[in-house]
Order: sequence, then structure tokens, then C-alpha cells
Amino acid sequence: MLLSLLRTVNACLTDYILFALVIGVGVWYSAKTRFVQVRCFWEGVRRIRRGFAGAGRRHKHGMSSTQALSTALAAQIGAGNLVGVAGAILYGGPGAVFWLWVAAFFGMATAYAETVLALRTRPKTRERHYQGGPVYYISAAFDGERGERLATCFACAAVLSLGFFGPMVQANAVGYAFRDTFGVPAWLTGLLLSGVCGAVFLGGYRRIAAVTEKLVLPVTGLFLFAGVVVLLARIAYLPGALLSIFRYAFTPSAIIGGGYGAALKMAIAQGVRRGLYSNEAGLGSVTHAHAQANVRSPHAQGVAAMMGVFVDTFLVLTLNALVIISTLYAKGGPLESGYTGPALQTLSQANLTQTAFGSVFGGGFGGVFVTLCLAVFALSTVLNWNLFGRLNMIYLFGRDSNTAYTLAALVFLFLGALASTEFVWELADFFNQWMVIPNAAALLALTGTVLHGDSPKE
Repeated sequence: MLLSLLRTVNACLTDYILFALVIGVGVWYSAKTRFVQVRCFWEGVRRIRRGFAGAGRRHKHGMSSTQALSTALAAQIGAGNLVGVAGAILYGGPGAVFWLWVAAFFGMATAYAETVLALRTRPKTRERHYQGGPVYYISAAFDGERGERLATCFACAAVLSLGFFGPMVQANAVGYAFRDTFGVPAWLTGLLLSGVCGAVFLGGYRRIAAVTEKLVLPVTGLFLFAGVVVLLARIAYLPGALLSIFRYAFTPSAIIGGGYGAALKMAIAQGVRRGLYSNEAGLGSVTHAHAQANVRSPHAQGVAAMMGVFVDTFLVLTLNALVIISTLYAKGGPLESGYTGPALQTLSQANLTQTAFGSVFGGGFGGVFVTLCLAVFALSTVLNWNLFGRLNMIYLFGRDSNTAYTLAALVFLFLGALASTEFVWELADFFNQWMVIPNAAALLALTGTVLHGDSPKE
């Protein structure tokens, strides 16, 4: 009954609110910044290249720009890239990837705006560390009690989404993957994941940044390399895979069934919801990381933030989507005719990526490789989301709430490994969407503040 209620509410939020806000704010800032995501794209590439060439440099206060980007990417690249996109394709057809791209393209401008605002409104703690996020620019956007109420609403949704229910999705993905690949009981995976996360939580944001900086980038590179190998092995099917993304973006009923209007709505909804969960543009969540960057120019970190969306969606997520479509939806694949028949008994969003990689590398190696990558991505996402949720918990209740928050987060993490996959995704979607509403309102209200920082000079 609760799952059915969540489905109904999420469908209403997605169809009538989420799409308008996520895409609308992205279109608004694309126009207002003269398409900063295109105009400053190569500047972003240069900043990333220079930053990683000097990786390892430490700042006495705050993070380096590269550390902040690494932390944000560690939060963005997670189960959404492997399991989330699989669910989007299963339930919305290959065309859902097109709507993922649309949301991400405009989301790059949103991510730029969020980060500029986070840096312009960030306070410093007593220890002279930077601290910032949507609660501060939401408060600045509206006078008096209205701003405080909206900031409080955002903080509550962020604690529930980033601290508790979002990590349940990550734990759930790892729990099912370890059970199917290694035969490890879900409760044991949940216990181990909670133990590892608990040990890192105790070290604060610097330990989290150090762990994720060392883990995420190498594993992401390895995953991309393996994905390219799969695509080269399936090169004959790659043009058809790309064509199917565009074809089924507007005629999804041909592969997922149902009426045209309902199928199109499903494809768009899956693309926007899974895109929001993956790259987080519009949630405001990764601004908690970028706000700690020790940089002089909000524009500089804004450009870095929009490149985080590009890497997450147009590189990692798209590569995985093409692997899935070119192996499972191609001629002779189990999903060639859509999600019907015997495929229902063996394939789900929890194992689709493992199956796709296994079709080239072999079921054993492919499954193990994807499972280990998923474990690293999920771990890094949980660590950073916990940090982001903690900052909002402190905003609401002060630093004395740290211990209770950490214990509750570990309990939810453990429960996530045991829960139903569909239930935890619907739960996470629900609170993600409630984060979008106050965040989008502040973004629109502070357009002038963002444009004042839109300068390529540091």
C-alpha cells in the first residue's frame, strides 16, 4: 500500500512539478548566461586538466577546487549511473536516455548557477572552514520568516534524502549485486557497508575527501575503459543503439507497450527522475562540496561544477546506457522486442548492467567487475551524501546532533540492503523532489546575483 501511494505521489510530482522546475530552471539559466555550458565548456576542460595535474595540494582552510570537484563527482557517480539508468531504460525504453541528455544539458547551467550562489553566500565556521549550501542562498533569496521556512524545508528534505533514504538506494544496489554475484547475504553486505562507512564518518569531511579522491577517479577511469572495450566488441550494433535512443525518445510505445501518450510520459519521467538522481543538478546537493572550495572566483568553481554534470551523465551514464542497449536491445538480445516474455523472470534494473558487461567479458568476470565498481561508487556516494546531510542537520539542530545523526544514518544504510529495490527508489525520489522545490524558487529569485558572477576572469 505504501509503495502504491509513493508511486502515485511521485508520478504527480514528476508530471506536473519536477519536469517544469528541473527543465525550466535549466532553460532559464541557459538563456540568461548565454549558454554558459557551451560558451565556457573548454574553459571547464582546462580547469579540470590543470587541477588534476596539481592534485594532492592541500589547503589550510577548505578544499582545493579539484578536491571539491572530486568530492562532488564522488557523490554524483553512484548507483544512479549503473542501476538507475538501467531502470530508466527498462521502464521508459532506450528513449529515456535522450531525456536524460536533455535534463543534463540544461542541468549544466543549473549546476553553474547553484555553485555560484553557494560560494557567494557561504559563511565560515569558527575554525575558519568554509561552509555553504542551498540553505544559505535560500535564506538570502527571501526576506524574514519566509526565507527561514523555505531553508528549513530544504534542510529537512536534505537530511532525509541525503542522510537516510538516498543511501538506502546505494546499499540496496550493492546488497543485491553481492548476493547475485558472490552469494553474500544482503544483511551481511549491509552490515559490512555500515561498518566501513561508520569508520570513515568519524574522520570528518577531510577523511571523506581523501578516501573518495583516491577511490572514485581511478575506478571511474577503469569502468570507462571496460565500457569502451564492450562497445568496440559490439561496434556493429552501436549505430543502431544510438538510433534507438532518438527513435524511442518520441515513439517509446513501440518498445515498452501501452498507448503513445502514456509511454511518452513514462520515457520523459524516467529520464528526468533518473537524471536528477544521478547528476543532482537542481537538487543543490553537490553545492555543499563546491562551497568548500578555496577559490577566489565563484565563476571558476561554477564552471567546474557544470563539468561534473557532463562527466557524470554524458560520459559515465551514457557509456553504460550504450553498453546495455548495444548488448541487450540489439538484434538477438533478450530485450530486442521490449521488456516482455521470459526476460521478466531473469532481468531487472538490479542486474541489467552486470548482464550487459557479462555478454562480452563472460558472466563471471563481467558480473564481478561491475559489482566491485558499483560497490566503490556506492560507498563514495554514501560517504559524501552523509556529509551533505550532516551539514543540513547542523543547520537545523546544531553540532550536538552529530552522534544521533550518524547512528540513524548507519541504521538506514543497513536496512537499505534488505529492502525492496523499487520501494527504496520511490522513497528516494519522493524526498529528492521535495528538495527541488525550494531550491528552484531560490535559483529563480537570485538570477541577478548569479549573472553578477558570470565572468571568465578570476
